[in-house]
Amino acid sequence: MADLATRKLPLAGRHGGSSTVRLMPAAPASRISLRAPADSVGALSQALGLQLPTRPKTSASANGRHALWLGPDEWLVIDENGAELVGLAASAGALHSATDVSHRNTAVIVSGPGAEATLAAGCPQDVSLIAFPVGACSRTLLGKAEVVILRLDEETFRVEVWRSFSDFAFGLLAEGAEDASIRAG
Repeated sequence: MADLATRKLPLAGRHGGSSTVRLMPAAPASRISLRAPADSVGALSQALGLQLPTRPKTSASANGRHALWLGPDEWLVIDENGAELVGLAASAGALHSATDVSHRNTAVIVSGPGAEATLAAGCPQDVSLIAFPVGACSRTLLGKAEVVILRLDEETFRVEVWRSFSDFAFGLLAEGAEDASIRAG
């Protein structure tokens, strides 16, 4: 992974929210876009230290590492501790493709009782707790930006977005947070 400390973080100093939701940039993390056939999943799971999910809209998390199912042979793996994920995947000795996307992505943490309403303001995905339980993830749209959403707990989401769309996504979430507060009030 390239040294994240040497590059200006795209949402540095940004904060937002309302009386019902808090928006904050996630801490720097390492990320890989992982592609692999089904017969490589076991070895890659062991090397990465968590079971790669194999069902749509599911994720796995352990020790600050998240594996998000994006397709039948595709995952976004995020490590909040900055681990060298490409090397870990390579140590599996299994057929795969791992591309470091640490500098391409950033994330916004959306938390509070108004988090669902905040996301709903710009996202067609149903993120209600029934349709999108804790651990659910999905690649979807937020306004015009492609994002990957992970539900961390009942009131907290991680919204992964390409850094080139991060200002737009943060601004849209901030507007959604204000609307959620008005609806709750």
